[in-house]
Amino acid sequence: MPEQRNLILAVVLSMAILLVFQYLGPKHPPQPAEVETVAATSAPTTPQQPAPALPAASAPVVPGMPAERIPPSPGVTTAGGERPTAIVATPRVRVNTPGLHGTLSLTGGRIDDLALVKYHETIDPSSPEIKLLSPFGSANPYYAEFGWVPTVANVTLPGADTLWHADRTELTPSNPVTLTWDNGANLRFVRTIAVDENYMFTITQRVENHGTETVNLYPYGLIARVGTPETQNYYIMHEGPLGVLDGTLKEKKYKDLKDEGAGLQEDTTGGWAGITDKYWLTALAPDQQTPVAVRYVHRLVDSMDRYQVDYLGKKAVTVLPNGSAQVVNHLFTGVKEARILDAYRDGLGITKFDLAIDFGWFYFLTKPFFYALQFLHRFFGNFGLAILGLTIIVKGLFFPLANKSYRAMSKMKKLQPEMKKLQERFADDKVRLNQEMMALYKREKANPAAGCLPVVIQIPVFFSLYKVLFVTIEMRQAPFYGWIHDLSAPDPTTLFNLFGLIPYNPPAYLMIGAWPLLMGITMFLQQKLNPQPADPVQAKLFMFLPLIFTFMLAKFPAGLVIYWAWNNLLSIAQQWVIMRRMGVKA
Repeated sequence: MPEQRNLILAVVLSMAILLVFQYLGPKHPPQPAEVETVAATSAPTTPQQPAPALPAASAPVVPGMPAERIPPSPGVTTAGGERPTAIVATPRVRVNTPGLHGTLSLTGGRIDDLALVKYHETIDPSSPEIKLLSPFGSANPYYAEFGWVPTVANVTLPGADTLWHADRTELTPSNPVTLTWDNGANLRFVRTIAVDENYMFTITQRVENHGTETVNLYPYGLIARVGTPETQNYYIMHEGPLGVLDGTLKEKKYKDLKDEGAGLQEDTTGGWAGITDKYWLTALAPDQQTPVAVRYVHRLVDSMDRYQVDYLGKKAVTVLPNGSAQVVNHLFTGVKEARILDAYRDGLGITKFDLAIDFGWFYFLTKPFFYALQFLHRFFGNFGLAILGLTIIVKGLFFPLANKSYRAMSKMKKLQPEMKKLQERFADDKVRLNQEMMALYKREKANPAAGCLPVVIQIPVFFSLYKVLFVTIEMRQAPFYGWIHDLSAPDPTTLFNLFGLIPYNPPAYLMIGAWPLLMGITMFLQQKLNPQPADPVQAKLFMFLPLIFTFMLAKFPAGLVIYWAWNNLLSIAQQWVIMRRMGVKA
């Protein structure tokens, strides 16, 4: 029958997309690794010429080769060391802000030790802070570095092992730190590092020329990460190198970067580039008016994966005799909070910085949903209640369409006795049966396809809410009531140990919590209100659908399951009222 085929098609489509969202993409375990850094060396060129692009990270290190190179950091030969030991191995300046704790290394002037003050590894507030950046000698080094590349070979520049002098011992939002180093050949390098109350560093690099000859230098910045981090590897979310280059978002997964070898090399004016995790981001934002060459690169050294995102100025900075010159760049190291990214995009003019949050293809729905949830959260004080409130708003917006659909379904249910008679009368003549059925629909002005509408219009809403729950930091560890302490994680209870009453830990596939069960029950009740299939095979399929969806959605974020169950309850109430008004037995 046409109406059943359409409904089955809608349900099967929903199930298929759910499966893709939940299961697509293999998972790769993290690999331990150690670190290397960047030391700029010389390359002959003229000041008027744009700087040549940095070579692929696998390029051989040959003294005097006519191109910039990135040699390994000296003195680092082992991986997997203790983080505290690595931190005390070099002189440091403390970093202390409302958003960040850590240190920066005076050796190399690297920003390489940061933890997130407001975010912890578990729901327990006494658990360790999230460690974002890690120094040389730790298990998985991850750091940012800035410097200069000369245009002639005889200029001595600060490198990976340079020991800088700091004017203070602590960096705070109100007290920037100034690092200085003299090359002993009439050049003095000054690096001022400032930080705001959130996660943005401002790095001002100044060169003072006390000699008699003009010096031309190219500024660079880089983010290096050693070891492939553990990722969730879902199709709907990007983890790895990314950036906005010439107005376009460019993403590379770790696996793709390793497979391609050459990585990505592109020129841009404006934008940003960095490395993202699910919730955390480290990103370089060069001067938005200056053209730079950006790379995402990977190389394998001593069986260790080493990833780097860097930029190199396309035009040399000229430092005249007895003069000075400077460049200003920014470094973001923190949490992907939408309001903060939006503020940096607008306040600092960083092109499309908000795209660091992967709102996906339904961006035009996902981001408004997110801001609607934030508004309702401020009103209710709970993201779970905000989800319930948003569901009511969405139901209100779709009320006319859903009302029309439920009226059509009620009319179809009212016609079921007539349809059954036709099926009995023309059981041996399928062609005549379809003709009589279509005549019945036309006579009674019934639309069998209209019953699919509630399922179809819910799909983009479902995906958008799934995205919000899955990728936004605001939903991480956001509690509801009772046993739901994290709306972005699955319901932790299970029917198979009587919701914790029996001392038994079921396997993952039996973790069917209370909210998924409630969702399945409401789906079953809503199904009973709909016209029942006359075909016994279809009837059995529909009977099992609530059970199938219960098992599927048990692995989804609890907030999404709460939305689905609450949406089902509202739909049941709406459909029941319409059926009563139309004189149909509910």
